[in-house]
Amino acid sequence: MTTRRRKKTTAPGIGRLVIAALLLLPHVTADLQEENNDVSEFQSPAAGQIPSDVEGQPVAPDEMLLEDTEPQREQEFNRKESDGAKTEEHPIQPPPSDEKPTDAPVRIGGTASGEPCVFPFLFLGKEYLGCTTEGRGDGRLWCATTYDYDQDKKWVFCETEEQAQQRRIEEETEEQYQAVVRMINTTTRKSQKKDLYKKLLNVAGKGHGKAMEKVAYAMLFGDYLAQNITQAKELFEKLALTGSPKAQTALGFLYASGLGVNSSQAKALVYYTFGALGGNLMAHMILGYRYWGGVGVPQSCESALTHYRAVANHVASDVSLTGGNAVQRIRLLDEVENPGSTSGMLEEDLIQYYQFLAEKGDVQAQVGLGQLHLHGGRGVEQNHQVNVGQVSCFLLGFIAGVAHIIYFLFFLNSMYSEGSEFVPQNNDTALQYFKKASDLGNPVGQSGLGMAYLYGRGVPVNYELALKYFQKAAEQGWVDGQLQLGTMYYNGIGVKRDYKQALKFFNLASQAGHIHAFYNLAQMHATGTGVMRSCHTAVELFKNVCERGRWSERLMSAYSSYKDGDLDSVLVQYLMLAEQGYEVAQSNVAFILDQHGAKIFTENETYPRALLHWTRAAAQGYMVARIKLGDYHFYGYGTDVDYETAVIHYRLASEQQHSAQAMFNLGYMHEKGLGIKQVRPKVMCLVKELLSQVDLDQLLGPEWDLYLMTVIALLLGTVIAYRQRQHQAVPQAPPGLHRPAGDQPEQEQEQDDPAEDL
Repeated sequence: MTTRRRKKTTAPGIGRLVIAALLLLPHVTADLQEENNDVSEFQSPAAGQIPSDVEGQPVAPDEMLLEDTEPQREQEFNRKESDGAKTEEHPIQPPPSDEKPTDAPVRIGGTASGEPCVFPFLFLGKEYLGCTTEGRGDGRLWCATTYDYDQDKKWVFCETEEQAQQRRIEEETEEQYQAVVRMINTTTRKSQKKDLYKKLLNVAGKGHGKAMEKVAYAMLFGDYLAQNITQAKELFEKLALTGSPKAQTALGFLYASGLGVNSSQAKALVYYTFGALGGNLMAHMILGYRYWGGVGVPQSCESALTHYRAVANHVASDVSLTGGNAVQRIRLLDEVENPGSTSGMLEEDLIQYYQFLAEKGDVQAQVGLGQLHLHGGRGVEQNHQVNVGQVSCFLLGFIAGVAHIIYFLFFLNSMYSEGSEFVPQNNDTALQYFKKASDLGNPVGQSGLGMAYLYGRGVPVNYELALKYFQKAAEQGWVDGQLQLGTMYYNGIGVKRDYKQALKFFNLASQAGHIHAFYNLAQMHATGTGVMRSCHTAVELFKNVCERGRWSERLMSAYSSYKDGDLDSVLVQYLMLAEQGYEVAQSNVAFILDQHGAKIFTENETYPRALLHWTRAAAQGYMVARIKLGDYHFYGYGTDVDYETAVIHYRLASEQQHSAQAMFNLGYMHEKGLGIKQVRPKVMCLVKELLSQVDLDQLLGPEWDLYLMTVIALLLGTVIAYRQRQHQAVPQAPPGLHRPAGDQPEQEQEQDDPAEDL
């Protein structure tokens, strides 16, 4: 008797959907601008525009909206038939005002509230047989109540009273959402943000999509709401059904990391794919890293280039003259192993101390705080309003020295040239400060004047003067001058097009870390312009640009949570950044798991997950991660004990990055014959190489040789004294007894030169 085995199958519809998404994936380009959800109201009945919403006292019938057009169409059709050829020569005329159809629904709003629609109606020379959104920016359906709207300007919204009531509720919810978000963005106090997120939770309960997204992410990361991964997952699943790219990306992250669900890289890839198809930049970035490193997908440089370029386009367009927010990359492992090292953060009490000095008139403190608030970073959020206050104090205290003038002019240049919420853009004011700074020989002012002449900001366009000022700024090493010179040579503006010169100046600007320089270099390597095309180089450069996006602020948020001791929240935040390809986040995730600090994973999951993230961090060139991989294979953490693999990792760290720790570990394994042939002379070579890597001047001071000679002399004297004492303790032979030479005691045979043993 035989039994049939059922062949395991999958739903063909889902399979085709996934295949179609994957085929389209390399050709996806991100929507670089977020949708503007503000409801626009119309001002006046201009050409191509509907009048503004005029609410009246409507009478709303219960009929359906679209089906109500059929009786009217039938009347018009019968009229055409009766008129014959006459209707072919002249447009259909609307019925007299006293002959309104009785079966048409009554509409509301507009300029003819309560009047029924007339179909067809004429709008901008085109006939419409049903309600339309043409001419409106808010997507609301409308219709005309007479045939010729262009002449009569009579119209109503195509909605019943129930629909209008629902719309008013939605608009009220939208207003509440916008008000809460504005307050969240303007406050810096955690207690206030917690209260505001509670209000946002109420707005999300009314079904507002964006509020639900924010609340779900807050629950996922533990931002101002209690961390609840299960509830966050439920919200993401509801939003994903509505097609939310953010929710699809979040679900991909949950399946990739195994948070709240069983880990499934296949499902993660599907969700990431649809998130990217919907224009989510984080999904593009995650897919770019996965294709670049071959994580869950076949390695493909070209696919990685497509995704990273889409994100880099957005990041580069969002960068201002000041270079955007500073990105702080803090390694938790370095803080633990080197507690005395600076982490790049300014503690709260230190900030308060600088604030106290600034209020007392200390110019250096005013400049420092102004610069911190202008650029952000080191634990200080970017805040132009505070920066304006610092500049005011700066003016009151006046300026002592040319250096302070330069700093001051730089702040004013940046603020007035770019504009902000608190400082309106003013080209004339910026030009004045640029000229003052340029007269002092300041490269910032020279570069600013170059920009003014290049783009005609407050002055006529003059490429020769622009080139002159950019060259002066570049000669002093100012990054913007170098960048703009590269741009002029690349595009042939005011000079003969020269890609080699463009490449030179872009490289110089990239050494100072300018995002646009990295972006331009990436474009040149991606297209083979002026250089040999290199997909790998282009991807690395685009990746650098992408990691400078606004989502990098999550690095500081995660570090703040780490300082507060909330390790579960820290781990989830770093996990998301690790998925995006941040090497520092990958190493921080591995470190937290290695220390068994978080509780969201079981005990037997920590080492395998840590091993995974150490592997990804090591693949991006982090030396400590490579040594950790050797340790994990040596001791069998998260994997079987494998001395051969440990040797491979130690050797890579030793040869590629000259790690002293890796050399010592290799020496130990050589000595013990663990995973490698036991060769003792090799140990001395490794120790010698290890000593060559140590800077004794820095370790022991400039007089280290004297200290070493003293220690050696003391050791030598101790050994000699010890051997002489042993020699005196040897018993003498009785008189008359002579021993053969070979029978002398071992101590007597070796007493000739005690120092030889050294």
